[in-house]
Amino acid sequence: MSLLPPGFRPEVPAARPGHVGKGSMLRRMILWIAVVVPAVTMGGSPARAQDPIGQQIAAMSLAEKVGQMVVAYVYGADADTVTEADAAANRAMFGADVSTGAQAVAKHHLGGIIYFTWSRNLATPPQIAALSNGLQRAAMADTGIPLQISTDQEGGVVNRIGAPLAVSPGNMAIGATFDPRTAYAAAKVSGTELKALGINVVHAPVVDVNTNPRNTADGVRAFGDRTVPVAAFGVAAVRGYRAAGIGTQAKHFPGLGDTTVNTDNGVAVTDESRAQIMATHVPPFRAAIAAGTQTIMAAHIVAPSLDPSGRPASLSRPIITGLLRDQLHFRGVVITDALEAAALSDYSNEQIVLDAVNAGVDQLLMPRNVPGAIAALTGAVRAGTISERRIDESVRRILKTKTYAPYVPAQPVVGTPEHLTTMAGIAARSITTLRNAALPLRPEQKVLVTGWGVSTTTNLANALGATRFYTGSPSDAVIAQAVAAAQAADVTVVTTYNAWGDVTQQRLVAALLATGRPIVVAAVGGPYDIAYFPQATTYVCAYGYQPVSTTALAAVLTGRATAPGRLPVTVDGLFPYGSGLSERR
Repeated sequence: MSLLPPGFRPEVPAARPGHVGKGSMLRRMILWIAVVVPAVTMGGSPARAQDPIGQQIAAMSLAEKVGQMVVAYVYGADADTVTEADAAANRAMFGADVSTGAQAVAKHHLGGIIYFTWSRNLATPPQIAALSNGLQRAAMADTGIPLQISTDQEGGVVNRIGAPLAVSPGNMAIGATFDPRTAYAAAKVSGTELKALGINVVHAPVVDVNTNPRNTADGVRAFGDRTVPVAAFGVAAVRGYRAAGIGTQAKHFPGLGDTTVNTDNGVAVTDESRAQIMATHVPPFRAAIAAGTQTIMAAHIVAPSLDPSGRPASLSRPIITGLLRDQLHFRGVVITDALEAAALSDYSNEQIVLDAVNAGVDQLLMPRNVPGAIAALTGAVRAGTISERRIDESVRRILKTKTYAPYVPAQPVVGTPEHLTTMAGIAARSITTLRNAALPLRPEQKVLVTGWGVSTTTNLANALGATRFYTGSPSDAVIAQAVAAAQAADVTVVTTYNAWGDVTQQRLVAALLATGRPIVVAAVGGPYDIAYFPQATTYVCAYGYQPVSTTALAAVLTGRATAPGRLPVTVDGLFPYGSGLSERR
């Protein structure tokens, strides 16, 4: 059953006139209009309207085509004016004659830009909108093709833009509501606000099935550990983003849920059989395809049962073409995960680019060397090792997604009361109490908040009117100080974040529990932490540390709200899937 409103049509923001930088810009703009506006043929000459994208590709140079296949980052808060530090970073990345993002787009005919905080792209909503418009002006003046502008705004622990935007509590929190409509609502709000900033594609949703509790790649980024619910939430998220008029990227194909290693940091391998992967991890991608996801992100995971060569999925023809294209019949864009990842450290820059394209990939995300990647691909075409027809196939798929207007208003509308209320409501429905011997906190009690997270402990202590003692990953001396503070308090709330991978957090909680004082353990990461201190008598799961989640957590701790959430995963030996001291069943 579709969650989209009947007769829905995505809103298209009014285009703001761009600066015409080249004489060919008007001709190219007309070609782009031919792609995004259905042609009306008259006078018995329908042939011209039968393949407008083909006509557009025919008018492009090889360099322009290859540029469309590259999604890179640029440094700076403005497209045309940057600090000297950002100019130097852009020159190092794109060449001595490139100081700004606009120059990078124009010189290399880039098809996409991804935003990060560390590249100084994301400061305020008006700044982001101005950056987007400036980069779009450069793209439209160069090729007449709108630029794909994207970011990782999953919500929860992977969130690039905070307040004043309405921030999602994250996928596992959403999964804990056991209501896919929350995924639709969160995605529609987030997508609407990203679109207002000129970000037309979101690197989301994650549709991995988190079957490994020690997974450092997914964890709370996943909706849960069961295939059917993850698929349902993923479909709802895709539909929500589509309702907002923004492109989606279901990730990380063929699934990172069984791994322990984050491919950003090393090589991730799954030893599951082909049958296991097809039954557990692939169905959410099949469902996302059916729901209309425009793009699928290929992971760098090694899956020997799918490709005995040992190549990561992003470079594997059996996985990208054989499985995703031929078996799942995906006809959209395939993008790699970041090519700077440590998982690809054994491969040369040229090998990564050529193997990815030969595997069936369309977009190269964050190549280590952008000019080198473009040169490798254009050189392979000229040498005949990759056909230009193969490049055209990818460009055709990419251009089909570029149906968005390039420009957005200078003053974006984000963080509306309605949007903030939606996210707060989802967070409130996610909080899950698994054990309770100390709640609710009473106004007369002296409360201590300690544990993981500088901002998390600050926000929670402020919300509770409590004393704060931050420990992070504590030394023995810091643990002793926390114990002394707990002994002086009536009740202690200790926050943990993926303590299963941090023995210092485990030792802190054990020492606090040994005091015999009332201790509330609040997990602001994965809910699996209790397996490492099963003697805890009060345990509450928030699934994230965004302010929207800590606010909801505080309301439950003080008894101002119930905790209706349920576990969307299994904590082996302790709590089955669906557990929770919830009044709603």
